[in-house]
Parts: sequence; structure tokens; C-alpha cells
Amino acid sequence: MPIRRFIVQDWKKLTRQFNFLLFDGFSNHCLANSVEPLRAANTLSRQALYAWRFYSPDGQAVHSSSGLQVTPHGALGKESGDVLVVMPSYGFLGLDTAPISRALRAAAKRHAILAGLDTGSWLLARAGLLDDRRATIHWDELSRFEETFPNIDAVQERFVIDGNRITCSGAMAAFDLADALIRADHGPLLSMEVAHLLMTRGTPQSYALPMKSEDTLVNRVLGIMQSTIESPIRIQDIARRLGCSQKKIETRVQSELGTTPRALYRRLRLNLARKLTTETDQSVAEIASRCGYDNASAMTRAFRAEFGQTPTAFRVQATSAHS
Repeated sequence: MPIRRFIVQDWKKLTRQFNFLLFDGFSNHCLANSVEPLRAANTLSRQALYAWRFYSPDGQAVHSSSGLQVTPHGALGKESGDVLVVMPSYGFLGLDTAPISRALRAAAKRHAILAGLDTGSWLLARAGLLDDRRATIHWDELSRFEETFPNIDAVQERFVIDGNRITCSGAMAAFDLADALIRADHGPLLSMEVAHLLMTRGTPQSYALPMKSEDTLVNRVLGIMQSTIESPIRIQDIARRLGCSQKKIETRVQSELGTTPRALYRRLRLNLARKLTTETDQSVAEIASRCGYDNASAMTRAFRAEFGQTPTAFRVQATSAHS
């Protein structure tokens, strides 16, 4: 998957603006799987990495296929941003009109990237915005899409990124796409943390479930680190358990996650400390013990270095935000 081609020249600024164009009958599942990873990336990084707004063709409220009403920020026509996400679903053929095509062609001039999710690929294709590109669509429509638009290289993939055009096959694949874009923007470690946060269920203890990497050795390293958070071990001892050299672990972790094993271990421990700080009433000393620190002072120093404030201040801010 050519993710690197997603990164364009103006992609260096801090906040990426996503504008979602919603039509009646849009998939709420698809929308949530697109927006929630962006929200999680902001939460975990404590930065406004992504922003998003919702639009409809005429600025009027739209309803999802399940009846959820969304009141948009405005009508398509004056907005601009980094990414325009076109999101119809059922009834998309009724939207295959000349006015919609004209509006999308005009919007293309105001956005660096165009994305068609679910059946949004059809509307982009009709507007001539996918000509001579690789693209996908909801797989139920793939054959008809290929026959209707022979100048498009239609492929059966979860999502396709071709230059400044993105197409995605449906709601489940939308999460994979968002994950890939976060990875391209901010590296594999943040994307892995986002996926872990959104897929975790249960009590705070479940946060210690292993995160996943595409590298088998890195996965095994992560598993050992997660299982020893309360009593951390040396990297050389992890290597001994896995029957490989410490150097091999350092090389593979650096290549896969862009960090050192020691820094990764510390981040896993502090991520758990952050979660326990916001989701439990445990004392800082108790949290320090749960996260492998000898005392509260040592954890507080590491926590402040990682997140910019003490656990106590972090807890107060989180409580105020939800009150």
C-alpha cells in the first residue's frame, strides 16, 4: 500500500482539516470509524493533530441509514481544507447527478486530498475525479463500478491511496484507512496506540493486553514488556527470553516503531499510568507501583517529562473536562 504518497508538501503543518460531506443514508459506522481514530490521536498526543467538520449538499440536517441525525456546519460550497471525505451509502445512484458532479469538481479545487468512502467513490468517479487512477468501492458495487468507469483501474482492496485520491470499500475498512493515515503522518507508534485504545474493552487492567505490530519479533517483545510492566526487566533479559541478541531487538524495534526498546518500555508504562490516573481513584503511589516505579516521585518526574504535567494535574484537568 503506497502510504508515503499520501504525504504532500503542505502536510507539514500541525493540524489536518478533514471535511466530511454527508448525504442522507450515510453509514454512521463508516463515519465513526473515520473520526474516532482522529479523535484518539488528538487525545493520546495531547495535540490538535486533526480537526473535522461536517457538511451536507445544502446545509440541511442529514440522517444516517440508522436514523441518526447530524446537523452540519454548513453547505458544500465555501469550505476548504486538507481532505474532503465524500460519504454517501444507500441510495447513492440517486445522487449521481450533474449538480453533484459540478459541486465535487469545485470542491476539489479547495482541498488537497479527495476521499470517497463506501460508495463515495462512485460520485468522485462520475465527476471525473478518479480518471486514470486506481480505486476501490464497496465490494457489492465493484463489478458495476468497473463496467461504468472503464478508465479507472478498479481493484478489490480495503482502501486505495493513489496520489491525492483515496477510496475506501466500507465501514470496517474505514478504520484501517484512518490508521494508515495516522501512521503516515505521525509514525507507527501513535497509530498502534490509537488502535489499541479503540479496541480495548473492560477494566483498566485490560490496558495491559499486548498491542500489535506487523513484525513478529516486535510483537513478542511487546508481549513481554506488557506482561512485566509492574516489574520491568532489562532489555537484555527480554532478548535472552526470546533467544536472540539485544542488538537484533534494538534494530527491529527502531525499524518498526521508530524508537528504542527502552523508550518503548517506558512509554508503555507511562501510558498505563495515564490511564489509571484518569480512570481510577488510585493514589499516585499506587499507580507508580502498578507501573513499575520504585516510588511516586520517580514516576511523577517521568510522567511530567512525557506528558508535560504531573499525574495530579493531569487528573484534575481530565476531571474538569468531563464535569
